[in-house]
Amino acid sequence: MKHSPRKKLSGYGTGLTFIYTPKHGSWLNMVEIELHVLTGQCLNRRIGDMDTMKKEVIAWQRDRNNRNAKINWRFTNDDARIKLKKLYQTLLN
Repeated sequence: MKHSPRKKLSGYGTGLTFIYTPKHGSWLNMVEIELHVLTGQCLNRRIGDMDTMKKEVIAWQRDRNNRNAKINWRFTNDDARIKLKKLYQTLLN
């Protein structure tokens, strides 16, 4: 008997969420940058309990979204070829 993927996954719990990720660009690096900004602007001090931390992060997120803050991504393919020259040579050989 063949099961659909949805039925197979349902046995593993409800914590599984599918999230769209772009085909191009270093989205993981962008996430790391955003987490670094969060740490520097919001989580750079001792926060006494989880509820306070959640409130602080939500407030930070609302402020960042209201300001329409963006990451200025400037790392191009040409930059990558220069920076990762040794790796490209390995892949081509």
